[in-house]
Amino acid sequence: MTLEIEQFACRDDNFCVLIHDTESGQTASIDAPQEKPIADTLSKRGWTLSHILTTHWHGDHVEANEALKARGNVEIVGPAAEAEKIPGIDRTVKGGDRFKFAGHTVDVIATPGHTLGEVSYYLPDDGLVFAGDTLFAIGCGRIFEGDAAMMWKSLSRLMDLPPETIVYCGHEYTLANARFALTVDPDNAALAGRAKQIEAMRQRGEATLPTTIALELATNPFLRAADPSLRARLQMKTASDADVFAEIRRRKDNF
Repeated sequence: MTLEIEQFACRDDNFCVLIHDTESGQTASIDAPQEKPIADTLSKRGWTLSHILTTHWHGDHVEANEALKARGNVEIVGPAAEAEKIPGIDRTVKGGDRFKFAGHTVDVIATPGHTLGEVSYYLPDDGLVFAGDTLFAIGCGRIFEGDAAMMWKSLSRLMDLPPETIVYCGHEYTLANARFALTVDPDNAALAGRAKQIEAMRQRGEATLPTTIALELATNPFLRAADPSLRARLQMKTASDADVFAEIRRRKDNF
């Protein structure tokens, strides 16, 4: 069983990802930010949408649910804690659940913080995780409904995935994230090198995603709360990792 993956832009800065199983012909959309780009991409690839895997309820992730469902037989899967806010939802899942998509194992990871019920979808046999608005390249989601301790716990779950895991996220925020990251982790050579690459990629109009867990562990300050040099710069040498994370998130909110 082989998965083909198509990532493309929606709205202003959203990403949508389609995953297509070549054997069964089933195709899932990770969230549904906008009908036309998704429908156009399906048409271009000759794929038929069978599932929408919803990470959280925000409008820029569920806007096209009902329109896409009206086009054919589409099952919408989403977090149980947000079921009432997700248009057209058919099946609910929660952290710790496991299900199959076209024969591929999907583990549901509870990743609340951005919203109270957000989940990420991890395909262990394929080495993929779809992190919605919890983890971004060199960043993390703004905390709207949860708190910093909740978000840190969610990020820690993603940090525990194998380092080679490929990460798809909900938005193209990487350039702005890199510019902020350099203000709190300026001595990180890996980050400095990555920031230059990202500047060049965006100038060429290239997407900066997907990323990997390993790359984020090395360059994403939101995952580096235990790093001694970052802690020293924040003057938080003896603070908990969760408190260091909270301070970094506070600074990003005001950046």
